[in-house]
Amino acid sequence: MATDHQSPASKQQQPGTSAFKVREDRRTLAARPVHISSHEICALRICNCLSSKKTQLISRAKKEEEIFPLFQLVIYEQENFQGRCHELTGPCNNLQEAGVEKVGSILVLCGPWVGYEQANCKGEQYVFEKGEYPRWDSWTNSRRSDTIVAFRPIKVDSQEHKIVLYENPSFAGKKIEIIDDDVPSFHAHGYQEKVSSVRVQSGTWVGYQYPGYRGYQYLFEKGEYKDTTDFGAQIPQIQSVRRIRDMQWHQRGAFHPVN
Repeated sequence: MATDHQSPASKQQQPGTSAFKVREDRRTLAARPVHISSHEICALRICNCLSSKKTQLISRAKKEEEIFPLFQLVIYEQENFQGRCHELTGPCNNLQEAGVEKVGSILVLCGPWVGYEQANCKGEQYVFEKGEYPRWDSWTNSRRSDTIVAFRPIKVDSQEHKIVLYENPSFAGKKIEIIDDDVPSFHAHGYQEKVSSVRVQSGTWVGYQYPGYRGYQYLFEKGEYKDTTDFGAQIPQIQSVRRIRDMQWHQRGAFHPVN
């Protein structure tokens, strides 16, 4: 009985027939617009919103970490970093109560810091930036005292610096205004008056009793100082001033006066 059998060759698709149609159908499907329900659109928007919020939070955390770095200072009881050592990562109002008998040398790993002659952050001030201080005359030349009893970190949170120093208390009399600069001598800038009050609009500064960043030091953080008692001076005399600039803003880090 004769039957009609197709040979294997006859089963193969001929060019230009079904195989081409399958490829064409796939391209047609790909070209068709994708329909998304309103619920799916809402879910996508929420997802994008959460992703954006997460990015903002991470960015904010990184900025806060840059603005508020860890502070670290090591105190040695003898000169040239010898003897017992004590590490500080925060304020200490009385070193003696914390077990520190004497401050012989200081290593600032991350700063800046301010030290005080008396407990509870009173008396003469000494500003420390990142670096090594092997003996007391490397952090002061006032020669009134070699004693440090208290420490606290200095917050540096601005790249901009502006300070105005006034002749009389309560921001009266002649004044000298300094913006984004260090001034080793007020006399060289034509200001020969006393300094009785100070207004810091931005940045952190340290003033000195004499030209060339010598004599007693006075820390000026953002705010107003209506008279000399507000910044710890016994007499209204400041003749040089400079900015305190931490390594987060300036790679060179600590300030080094020219000998």
